[in-house]
Amino acid sequence: MPTGGDIDVTRNSCSNPAPIDSATSYPRIVRNGDQAVSVEFADTVNETANLKVLALSASISSNPIVGVRETIPTYRSLTLIYDARLVRGSVLAEELMRRARSDASYEPPPGRRFEFPVFYGGEHATDLEELAAIKNLSVDEVIGLHLAGEYRVYLIGFAPGFAYLGGLPEILHTPRLATPRQRIEAGAIGIGGRQSSINSVPGPSGWRFIGRTPYLLFNPLRARPFLLRAGDRIRFRRIDADEAAHLDERAGQSDFELVGTV
Repeated sequence: MPTGGDIDVTRNSCSNPAPIDSATSYPRIVRNGDQAVSVEFADTVNETANLKVLALSASISSNPIVGVRETIPTYRSLTLIYDARLVRGSVLAEELMRRARSDASYEPPPGRRFEFPVFYGGEHATDLEELAAIKNLSVDEVIGLHLAGEYRVYLIGFAPGFAYLGGLPEILHTPRLATPRQRIEAGAIGIGGRQSSINSVPGPSGWRFIGRTPYLLFNPLRARPFLLRAGDRIRFRRIDADEAAHLDERAGQSDFELVGTV
């Protein structure tokens, strides 16, 4: 039985449930196996679609649906993991389409604003000079362009706390490396296609890296292990090696938590 604000869609059956996989317009429902569905809002990456994703996620958080175990927001869709013993997929799809099309009472959480210090140089800026050469720019011009952008966190994924950032100036759009490197450290600032990124944990990557921030996106010892969430906005600030070393010590402490300016 539902509790609290849960909505029991298993009892809301109808003669014409929302189709799965057959819609050709947006929003639409796409099947992901027998215990997951996705609500897609577009076929391209754009902020409008992402805001709809976050609004639908907020709707489900505020008014849960019986059987839905987890929601996973992405650039342009919201994936829901559900318990097939508690809710039929076709009925869940109908409720999701109803909310996606008509529920305007929910707003995504307001995006916080952060300023991340970045040391553009040293061992973590493995691609900075090559990127400058590719773009026929000086190193300082590349850095200035990267600093000029305001970046939006579209989603957290791939690795714990990894942030995919939109807002990279078009002139810096660059394909990823043909052969990924086997280990890139946490905090490395990357460029891949038309996105920028902040590495959250050490690991392989084909992105092009131009610097590093001392702030850790993921620290399991913190009260809130993930530093960022979808919808947050970021600006970068250039620092030198001495300030980076000082901030490394502070940011590595278990009680450190970067607070947004909004």
